[in-house]
Formats: sequence, C-alpha cells, structure tokens
Amino acid sequence: MSTFREAVEARDGAALEATLADNVVFTSPVAFKPYPGKAITAAILRGVLRVFGDDFRYVREIADPNGRDHALVFEASVDGKSVNGCDFLHYDDDGKIDSLTVMVRPLSAAQALSEAMGAQFPRIQEEALAAAQAQSAS
Repeated sequence: MSTFREAVEARDGAALEATLADNVVFTSPVAFKPYPGKAITAAILRGVLRVFGDDFRYVREIADPNGRDHALVFEASVDGKSVNGCDFLHYDDDGKIDSLTVMVRPLSAAQALSEAMGAQFPRIQEEALAAAQAQSAS
C-alpha cells in the first residue's frame, strides 16, 4: 500500500483513493463547506492533480510521533501563480485518512486555484456520483 505522499507524487489516482477512509472529510482552501465522503474527496484530489500539473512537489513532511497526524508542505503553480500550501492529514485507527485539510497562500494563488478548480467541478461531480453509485450497487 502506498502512502498519500507516494500516491500524489506518482500521480496515481487509484492509490490516492486507497489511502482514504470511507468517512473522510475534505476541507478545501477555497470552499466554505467541507466535503464529506470518499467519492467526492477522491474526485476532488484527481481534479487537483490535473490543475497543478507536473510542477507540484512536496518540500517538507512534518509527522506526529504517534503517527496519527501529518503535514505535507508543497509548492506548485496555477496559471503562472506560485502556490505554497500544506496538506494536513489525520489517520484513523485503520491507517486510513479520515480528515484532509488543505491550506494555500498567497491570496492571489488561492484565487487562481479557486478558478481552476471551479472549471474542474462539473467533471469532479460526475466522477463522485459515478463512484457513489458503483459503491451502493456493490
């Protein structure tokens, strides 16, 4: 099983989804309300991979000695704007991510990210709906 960081760095959407708990809650840097559930969170993360492109990179990892919390500091760009950010991960008892909060700076980069993700959202919603339907059918 790969870690969240390994999955992101490999740009592997399936491996990324496998790190998430079914009840994961994603808190976006650009949306007011959190997104609960694996299907929508995985779809958002695939959208983020498309938006950030190849220049996304983690530059530091900060870990809780007990292994439940991690912070992954990253750099990327969106529409020519440099983005600095951090993925805050919390792991459940089964080693799956049950909480993912992303923060980005500066404001101009957050605005560019918001616009780019807004353009992705119809596809994100379609992917999440299809995944949720497939899960309920099984």
